[in-house]
Amino acid sequence: MHGGDLEGSEIQKLIVEKRLGASVKPGFGAIIHNKRSFGVCLFTALGGLLYGYNQGMFGQISGMSSFSKAAGVGRIQDNPTLQGLLTAILELGAWVGVLANGFVADKIGRRGAIVSGCFFFILGVIIQAVVNGGNYNYILGGRFVIGIGVGQMSATVPLYNAEVSSTEIRGAALAVFQLSITLGIMISYWFTYGTNFIGGTGENQSQAAWLVPMCIQALPAIIFAGFIYCFPESPRYLINIGQESKALENLAWLRETHKDDEILQLEFLEMKAQKIFEETLEKQAYPDLQDGSVSSQFKMNFYQYKSMVTHKPTFKRVSIACLTMVFQQWTGVNFILYYAPFIFASLGLSGNTTSLLASGVVGIVMFVATVPAVLWVDKLGRKPLLVSGAIVMGICHFVVAGILGSFEGKFAEHAGAGWVAVVFIWIFAAAFGYSWGPCAWVIISEVFPLGLRAKGVSIGASANWLCNFAVAMSTPDFVAKTKFGAYIFLGAMCVLGLLYIFFMVPETKNKTLDELDEVFGDFEGTSRKEAELHERILKEIGLLDLLNGDLASSDVKPEVETKENELVGSEVNSQ
Repeated sequence: MHGGDLEGSEIQKLIVEKRLGASVKPGFGAIIHNKRSFGVCLFTALGGLLYGYNQGMFGQISGMSSFSKAAGVGRIQDNPTLQGLLTAILELGAWVGVLANGFVADKIGRRGAIVSGCFFFILGVIIQAVVNGGNYNYILGGRFVIGIGVGQMSATVPLYNAEVSSTEIRGAALAVFQLSITLGIMISYWFTYGTNFIGGTGENQSQAAWLVPMCIQALPAIIFAGFIYCFPESPRYLINIGQESKALENLAWLRETHKDDEILQLEFLEMKAQKIFEETLEKQAYPDLQDGSVSSQFKMNFYQYKSMVTHKPTFKRVSIACLTMVFQQWTGVNFILYYAPFIFASLGLSGNTTSLLASGVVGIVMFVATVPAVLWVDKLGRKPLLVSGAIVMGICHFVVAGILGSFEGKFAEHAGAGWVAVVFIWIFAAAFGYSWGPCAWVIISEVFPLGLRAKGVSIGASANWLCNFAVAMSTPDFVAKTKFGAYIFLGAMCVLGLLYIFFMVPETKNKTLDELDEVFGDFEGTSRKEAELHERILKEIGLLDLLNGDLASSDVKPEVETKENELVGSEVNSQ
């Protein structure tokens, strides 16, 4: 069999057959088989833990009398807009952090971006911890700075996990990020429930009741930043910056095999082919911006972001990433998480302690429900989980709306109705935990090509944070004015999300990040010239030799860069 006898689609089929023939079936066995790369993803999940803990912790301490005195939030209790801003300012910071991260993660690497995020997180904790004299601005400023760090980590951790994990565990590796968020929420709920009793729950409550849960979150951030460089940089990132030998070395370590392993070489060459393809197109499109200057790099970054809107296959990816995150946030999950104590109080649960306790159950339920998703997401696929989750969440919102509409102001006489609504909120938390929580992050980390992945994930994550800000900012006013109408609106958004996923989003299960290019039409839907270029790259870097079992060919070795340089140079010169 000779390279010239095959079309690009036939080459792609051979690649898929070769890879799937050696893969372990998705599930627990695949996780054990890939224990090293999965272990790396477990450590980086600390980024999700930090966000989840902060998310749950702040909702809990907001109702403490000691925090109200120290931070001066008591004077805004009757102002839903300012209450919303106090919560939502973190999301605004995260939006800034995640947009900047597309450039940062490409400039200083995935690990460097994680360290940067940890720095902002720790700085934000310090700013809030020194609040005194009821100065509300310390809390606002600190939460904004924490948000920058959270935003960076929310974009970088899923990106890094997607790039270091193999195809059969990629969904699980990304679901671990959401699992860690729910773990952080659960820990914060119950830890803060305990500290609530320091000095009593009344006017004499100790400042330690809120300071301890506030300050302790800096510890995992310090551990995360201190140990991330003990783990390898993303092989895909290293290929993108030309460090191919190091990329192959890291990939071999992650896959627990030797550099000459046939399947490892196949995975490496797929990455390399994608990089050469994108680099060649970039040099064709921007021949005047190849001098490496700061000005040229800035213009290149601008044009790359612009291409995400003007290039149809890429715009399709951007649309899917952004709309998936829009619908994730408008399921109302953060409305529940941020304002759980107040929601449960509105349903007739009397006393701050009782509402905090009910909120703690939300954390447990969401965490437990997310655990199976780590195993299911690669077996069942992303779409079935998203669709079923949207159905359950929509039903829960409509039921709670019906109960509120029927018994508002009467829960003292109809306590059972209030508890039924509470149970449906717990069911909502479980449905989100196994579906939209993990799967939305899986989707946005899978759909972008190598050269645009960091920027693409940052755009998708920015949509998440912008909607998160809108939810946190608007829901206090929304609920105050519409009561049960807010739940009807959120239920309707669940229905719209269901329809969008079912009809518009392709299934990404069991596809490599590079095979997804064909799903989005990057090789079949673009010009024939680009398709021919891709075929030529696959053949000339030695991938066909590898498929034929010719491992002795020097073309498959990363050290040989002559063909790559010739390919890029010849294509540019032909323009």
